[in-house]
Amino acid sequence: MTIPKNISFVTFDVYGTLIDWDTGAFDAFNKEAERDGFTIERDELIPLFHDIQQQIEAGSYELYAEVLRRTAVQISKKLGWPLEPSRSGFLPDSVQRWTPFKETNPTLNKIAKKHKIGLISNIDDKLLGQTRRHMPLDFDLVVTAQQVRSYKPDPAHFTECERRIGGKKGWVHVAASYYHDVEPCLKKKVPVVWVNRTGQVLEANQKKPDAEVKNLREAAKLLGVT
Repeated sequence: MTIPKNISFVTFDVYGTLIDWDTGAFDAFNKEAERDGFTIERDELIPLFHDIQQQIEAGSYELYAEVLRRTAVQISKKLGWPLEPSRSGFLPDSVQRWTPFKETNPTLNKIAKKHKIGLISNIDDKLLGQTRRHMPLDFDLVVTAQQVRSYKPDPAHFTECERRIGGKKGWVHVAASYYHDVEPCLKKKVPVVWVNRTGQVLEANQKKPDAEVKNLREAAKLLGVT
């Protein structure tokens, strides 16, 4: 696949792509742990934050707020931090304070003037509503895990998006997670732009995305937006 010349619809993953959730999650954990005089290192926390979520999401569907609560409990155990499970709500409560990358809103505004835009996210509707207060745009389409009762990389999000758009013609997806977004897009033959912020190196058996960029500004140029 290649990026289509006549782009009509651009969808975005939200957390990690538009929203700096690594910083948001670390700040939430750090603040809660400090109540107990416990210190958390960001480099140790973030890999656990992603890996444990993936494991939980691979099970039967439950709201993302619950996924975050369970993630907080499991991380605290691995770190040796004696967090009472009743306090685990600090993590979903923090989502409202997870902020966009500096480039997010200016770039989305430019893209929205030229193409229809949408969000495809592993989240529930309530928490996404809190996040959207940080991105004051009118999105033409929103697909959440709650709506399809499934978590990416399961293809349900993309199947539903294709149904609502009315096909794949002119559709491009933009995302930071190879595991959650790039792989399922490649399987479904949806052109995908990988925003590889962290400089991740692919394994020999992993297929390359249709395009790879370092940030949203580079993605916008690729989509013909300057």
